[in-house]
Amino acid sequence: MKNLTLVVSICLLFAATLLGAQFTGYISDSHCGAKHMDGSQASTNCVTSCIKGGAAPVFVAMDKKVYKLTDKSKATSFYGKKVKITGSMSGDTVTIENIEAAK
Repeated sequence: MKNLTLVVSICLLFAATLLGAQFTGYISDSHCGAKHMDGSQASTNCVTSCIKGGAAPVFVAMDKKVYKLTDKSKATSFYGKKVKITGSMSGDTVTIENIEAAK
């Protein structure tokens, strides 16, 4: 029974890795971090301004933890907005496979 549980657990972990995990949060900038989690036009303007000024785009999870992005260009259309990312997370970095607006 223990072996079956172990095999099932490994298979589920492998499947989750292949399918990609989903994360919901906001695209912000490395200067402001979790300050812009309301999706307002003011937040979008500030995030865009900070990124144009040299700050890096980041992903802010709903628990307000800030993560780096491996492919920042995929987040360009979502500055200051709530998003759902399908991808993977390693340490403090998110790899985006797909990104879309979240409700």
